[in-house]
Amino acid sequence: MKKIFDSLRYGYFSAYWKKKTMAEGSPKCTKLLVAAMDFGTTYSGYAFSFRDRPNDIQTNPSWVAGSAQLMSMKCPTSVLLKPNKEFHSFGYEAENKYAELTEDKEHHGWYLFRQFKMALYETKKLQLDTPVEDIMGKKMPALDIISHSIRFLKNHLWKTIQTRTTGILETDILYVLTVPAIWDERAKQFMRRAANKADISNRQLTVALEPEAASIWCQVVTDDTLTGISEPLAKYMVVDLGGGTADITVHEKLDDGTLKELQKASGGAWGGNEVDKAYTKMFADIVGPEAMEKFRNENMTDYFDLLRDFETKKRTITTDTEGKMTFKIPAVLRELAESGGVKIQEKIEMSPYKKTMTWAGDKLRIDKAAAKTLFDIPLKMLIRHIIKLFAEPNIKDVEAILLVGGFGECALLKAAFEESFSNKRLMIPSEAGLAVLKGAVRFGHLPDLVSTRIARFTIGRRVLKTFKDHHDPSKKIVRDGHERCKDLFSKLIEIDEEVPRYKFIRNFSKPAFPSQEKCVLTLVSSTKRDVVYTTEAECQTLGSLEFTLPKSSDRADKKFAISYFFGETEIHIHVRILKTNEEHETWIDCFTTQLLGKDD
Repeated sequence: MKKIFDSLRYGYFSAYWKKKTMAEGSPKCTKLLVAAMDFGTTYSGYAFSFRDRPNDIQTNPSWVAGSAQLMSMKCPTSVLLKPNKEFHSFGYEAENKYAELTEDKEHHGWYLFRQFKMALYETKKLQLDTPVEDIMGKKMPALDIISHSIRFLKNHLWKTIQTRTTGILETDILYVLTVPAIWDERAKQFMRRAANKADISNRQLTVALEPEAASIWCQVVTDDTLTGISEPLAKYMVVDLGGGTADITVHEKLDDGTLKELQKASGGAWGGNEVDKAYTKMFADIVGPEAMEKFRNENMTDYFDLLRDFETKKRTITTDTEGKMTFKIPAVLRELAESGGVKIQEKIEMSPYKKTMTWAGDKLRIDKAAAKTLFDIPLKMLIRHIIKLFAEPNIKDVEAILLVGGFGECALLKAAFEESFSNKRLMIPSEAGLAVLKGAVRFGHLPDLVSTRIARFTIGRRVLKTFKDHHDPSKKIVRDGHERCKDLFSKLIEIDEEVPRYKFIRNFSKPAFPSQEKCVLTLVSSTKRDVVYTTEAECQTLGSLEFTLPKSSDRADKKFAISYFFGETEIHIHVRILKTNEEHETWIDCFTTQLLGKDD
């Protein structure tokens, strides 16, 4: 009988969940248009397609860099605020305006934020007031800066849509926000909060994991280099390389057309920005850190041109060790370097680059072998990590690597992969830097395309249970004559567990004490497989959800059912009070203790 009951219960709640998610864009989106925003560490952009032509994905118009005359399908993730902290501009416009202000010595009091997304990955205890620093070290809440970015992309997208069609309302759009798969729940929830602050409601918002989105797009790309990736039972590793992070997962194409994750997402801060840091450090080693700092602060136009020129050149660096690479260097940087009376060539002779570099006029020439060393740190970390992954028994038979992301277009990186993984088939789609963005649009139309994910953490609920002799004495609490042990971990999902799309767990609970008037459900994650107490060092609170219980002195009257829905990119919870049939539901919110009213 229990098996029959469980089967019926599963069928009911599975049907409930499918019905509920269908209303919010799943399993097939009912909105007229899906628009994805790829908010990257270095570059951001958007793309969209209509419900009747889901694969006819339109990207945003080319952004013009300005002084460097660089055209791109994305623009820098840069936000400029006025001295009163009001939004001024985003992208190339923000950088160019700030550069103009510095030229006229009028930039004091203004705020330019660049490459601030990494704060969400690097901050262990992310809070709503977590700050980020602007280019001069001034701080503002990251939530405000990210919401400005999302609002700009949303408004720019809306203007573009209005020029291409009629009859679309803003409420007809489902927005898809991309996030790295290696982010924790707090960082993902932070992005949702930022989107809410930018006037995107939860009913119009879903979250896509970046390497998943790229994988989804490459399933439909008609590209000879990707032959076989869409065949049933095809297995491949997805390596998404952006400016900030390397985001890695492994997929298998199933017979029903969906994708199954074989290995939990992993990665690290091994993106293209690490190469940029090595490049600017090279100049600091030659001209001196003081001169480099003055160049950046007082000659912003030239500083941005220096970085934009390198952004183009670094993608063309190959394994060829013969010859030299030429970089155009602003004259003012040389003037600053020689202001102390020491010629630039003399400074090079005193630097680690004396045998590999020459600087004549506005041209810096570097031996290709020396230029390659700029890539050493991120490349070595990335290759070492992937070698370790391929040693895992569950993916030893994976024979292909799909390389996507802006940094994935780098020729030197491609060569390193071919050398290190010569027994694997390397696949790089055309416009690899747009694979995540376009895949996120397709995911918005068909979010069921990923049918199974692998849990990155063990997830459980903090519970109070009857105190036993083996429990930690410091955990004992006494109330209403009952002895309870606090902070116990009740496991729901185990790390490395397969989590299907409609995975849910339902259990019944009641308050620990008869006098209890409110209940707080706290979900906790851990990097350990087996957890005893939620206060262990490896644990992190995912969210605490509070609701009111019926007024009664009988615990049985306060019994409630909790359904935890996993398998999505975010965790969803549904609560029903059995006596009153009162129901509440929410995406888990890591930054509030309130459950009620959070399903808007």
